[in-house]
Amino acid sequence: MSIRVMLVDDQVLLRTGFRMVLAAQPDMEVVAEAGDGVEALAALRSTAVDVVLMDVRMPKLDGVETTRRICAQPDAPKVLILTTFDLDEYAFSGLKAGASGFMLKDVPPAELLGAIRSVHSGDAVVAPSTTRRLLDRFSPMLPTTGKDPEHKEIDRLTDREREVMLLVAQGLSNGEIAARLVLSEATVKTHVGRILTKLDLRDRVQVVVLAYETGLVRAGGTGRS
Repeated sequence: MSIRVMLVDDQVLLRTGFRMVLAAQPDMEVVAEAGDGVEALAALRSTAVDVVLMDVRMPKLDGVETTRRICAQPDAPKVLILTTFDLDEYAFSGLKAGASGFMLKDVPPAELLGAIRSVHSGDAVVAPSTTRRLLDRFSPMLPTTGKDPEHKEIDRLTDREREVMLLVAQGLSNGEIAARLVLSEATVKTHVGRILTKLDLRDRVQVVVLAYETGLVRAGGTGRS
């Protein structure tokens, strides 16, 4: 089955470019387009979508709030935030709202296609190290001391799970974590799954965000014990 993609961006030329790239793929299909969040939410009521490519800055309803509303729905499609990086200071808010990651608008086509396939397959991992760099850049906008009282579940993590969480937050893949901790990738994957369940998080990207919010990881990727 083809991956059903929705393009949400107020710039028609950008949507046209993305559509041309996706249309050339045998396993992808652009099933809907929208110029703002209001149009996107309306389209989702009548169109089945697997992955949404979401701009941040749009009229009527921005990408962050649109993402929050989409991800709050049952069986919601995965959302990839589209950002210009230097301008979209609120891109990390989209991650907090439930997006599975973000891509630069000038990303090479191969990377964009790979990200869409990765998210659709359930990995929900789009360049966690890049996500970390974004959060490093805007870390002054995040809490810097103390633990978030709404996430006392972190105290329920085992020492090993906490160690794995810190490495996930530093942008390491399962393979890299396995090598660092001398574990099998299957064991690391099990630990990550338990972390997501205990903390009620959707994916690894939200692990990165939470690690910053709670102060487990500081700007620059350093962890605290």
